[in-house]
Amino acid sequence: MATLASAVRMSQSKFKMRNIVFGLTITGLFLVTGGAFGQSTAHESVVGTTPKLSFEVASVKPAAPLDMQKLAAAIRQGGEMPKLGPHVDGAQAEYTYMALRDLIVLAYKVKPFQITGPDWLTTQRFDIIAKMPAGSSKDDAPQMLQSLLEDRFKLTLHRDTAEHPVLALVVGKGGPKMKESEAPKAIDPDSPLKPGEVKMDTAEGPVRMKVDAKSGGATVDMGAKGKIAYHVDPGTMTMHMDASQVTMSGFADMLTQFSQMTGGGGRTVVDMTGLKGNYDVALDFSMADLIAMARAQGVNVPAGAGGGAADANAASDPGGGASLTNAVQALGLKLEQRKAPVEQLIIDHIEKTPTEN
Repeated sequence: MATLASAVRMSQSKFKMRNIVFGLTITGLFLVTGGAFGQSTAHESVVGTTPKLSFEVASVKPAAPLDMQKLAAAIRQGGEMPKLGPHVDGAQAEYTYMALRDLIVLAYKVKPFQITGPDWLTTQRFDIIAKMPAGSSKDDAPQMLQSLLEDRFKLTLHRDTAEHPVLALVVGKGGPKMKESEAPKAIDPDSPLKPGEVKMDTAEGPVRMKVDAKSGGATVDMGAKGKIAYHVDPGTMTMHMDASQVTMSGFADMLTQFSQMTGGGGRTVVDMTGLKGNYDVALDFSMADLIAMARAQGVNVPAGAGGGAADANAASDPGGGASLTNAVQALGLKLEQRKAPVEQLIIDHIEKTPTEN
C-alpha cells in the first residue's frame, strides 16, 4: 500500500508539474507581449488631447481567470497557444485577457515600466472586441484604443521626465561574453502561419509563437526585434531562455520587465554598454522566479507547487535582484546603481470598471 501511495503521489506531482510548465509558457508569452525586447518608439500623440480616431463600436468585459489545467490540455492536444493578447486586422481589433496597464502600453506606445499608476493596473484584465471603421488600418488601432480607454475607463494622464534611480547595464572588466549576430529581418504580416503557429499584433509589430506540445517549451519570432526560445526543465526546476539577434537596448528592456514581473517593482535597467550590434544571450530562471512571474500575470500556481523552498524564495526575493545580477555577470556585463532621466506616463485618473457596453 505504501508503494502504491507513493506512486500515486509521484504521478500527481508530475501532472501538477506539467500543468505548471504550460502555465509558465503562458508567462513567457506575457514577457514578450509586455514589450520585453521592444525598441524605442517615437511619440505619435499628445497626451491630454482627444484622439480623432475611435472604434465604431466596442464590447469591453472583465476577463475570466486563466485555468491552468484547461490551458495545458488545450496546448497538449492541439499544440497551439490559446488566443491571448492583441489581434488587429482591417475589420476588427481584439484584446484578450489584457491588463489595463498593457492596454495603455499599446495605446500610447510606451514600455510597461514607464507607466506610473495604481498597482491594480496589472491585475484588472479585460476582453475587448472592437469594430474598426471602414478604410482604417492596423496603424490606426493605438489611437482608437486611446479613445476607448478615455471614454470607457475615464483615463486621464500626462507625461513627465525626471531623474530616477536606475540600474545601468554596462560592460564588465573582462569584456562582453556574448556572440554577435546579424540583425534580424521583419516578419511579413501577409505570410501564412506555419502549422502550430499563433500570431499577435503588438504595438511594435507582429509576433509569431509556436509551442512544443510535448515539452511545453516555445519559440517566439519578434521579427526585427529578435527571436527567443525557451523550455522548462522539471528536473532542475528552471527555465532556460535563448535570445538571438537582440540589441542591448532590447535586452535592458527585457531585464526591466523580468524584474517588475517578479512583483517587486524593480528599477528600470538602462543600456549604457555602448554596444551597438545584435547579440545572442542566454538566461536561466529559477522556479522561484517563474512562480513569482506566473502569479503576477494571473496564472493560478498553487502553494507548494514548486516545493517549499521555491515558494519561500519567491516570497522573500520579490525584486529578482540576485537573478538579474547573476544573469548579466555570466554575459560579461554588470549592473550599477545610477541616476538617469526616465520618462514616465503618469496616470491621473482611471476607473476600475468601464462604462456599460
